Amino acid sequence: MTGVIRRQYLGGAAAAVGGLLAVACGEPEVRYVEKQVEVPSAPGALVVYSGRSESLVGPIIGQFQEATGIDVAVKYGSTSQIAATLLEEGRNSPADVFFAQDPGGLGAVANEGILSALPAEITDLVPAWARSPEGKWVGLSGRARTVVYNAKTLSEADLPDSVAGFTDAQWKGKVGWAPTNGSFQAMVTAMRVLWGETQTGEWLQGMHANDVKVYPKNTPQVAAAAAGEIDVGLVNHYYLHRFLQEEGDSFPARNYHPRAGGPDSLVMVAGAGIAGTAKNRENAEKFLRFMLSTVGQQYFAGQTFEYPLVEGVKTNRLLTPLEEIKRPNIDMVALADLRGTQELLRGLGILQ
Repeated sequence: MTGVIRRQYLGGAAAAVGGLLAVACGEPEVRYVEKQVEVPSAPGALVVYSGRSESLVGPIIGQFQEATGIDVAVKYGSTSQIAATLLEEGRNSPADVFFAQDPGGLGAVANEGILSALPAEITDLVPAWARSPEGKWVGLSGRARTVVYNAKTLSEADLPDSVAGFTDAQWKGKVGWAPTNGSFQAMVTAMRVLWGETQTGEWLQGMHANDVKVYPKNTPQVAAAAAGEIDVGLVNHYYLHRFLQEEGDSFPARNYHPRAGGPDSLVMVAGAGIAGTAKNRENAEKFLRFMLSTVGQQYFAGQTFEYPLVEGVKTNRLLTPLEEIKRPNIDMVALADLRGTQELLRGLGILQ
């Protein structure tokens, strides 16, 4: 609210008396008093750079805009593309919020000093594993790496304990991946941390030599697995559930969380941070609070089949509970070396 001085016409009996005096003196009759009143201030604007697709987050961003009246402008792209844009624009970037698909992108941007510290009242809403130790970014939802498989021809018992097994000859030409996808790159970064550079490079070369099929993203891998085009795909968990929602339980694909508990069972966050040069800082904080509110968290749980991070919001009953996934012990900030992973993939001819 903003205080404004307004001049108000003084009517009624006072005006009548004043009018008689004014006539006697040959002056106008109109009299005013000054009064301070409160008028609503404009809600303002917000610029979001989103590494998450519009189909996934557009609806909840729309809800935020409708609830607050804030005019939100969104720039969409892959997390790596948006991160590169932010690094290129530097202090001249118009972005207020960086909304990333994975912690690798968040960490890469944070390490360049582009993101500013968030209030503890925001970061403390999520578990310690799902936020930056320096408070530079906060997780908004959880996403698990999985293996999607054709349930007509395979069962979980047929699948190896780890994706390391997919370099075997029996899987030649039967596995799909999406090397340009940010979550895939986050998984490879986790491999570099847990397995080391040598073993990770050997696995990537082994997969490449085993005629792994390349897809532009996760969704077509799930469709290909269901159609029998591939036996398995390396994806995030929630893509399958979108197909099941649309086509029902007869959809012939299912998710498998690898038993070995390695980087292929990684549970990562999609999250966001606020640029240090944000021109709409207050609105940016409102955005993060909204995404971590019951409304925002229920959206991620119910509509995109992701894991809510705020206590009190239930995980979708269709998902494997987080405590039943054999996750690797890895800090999200350890996934920040996105550039190193991309250089490795390029060096092996997997990325152009």
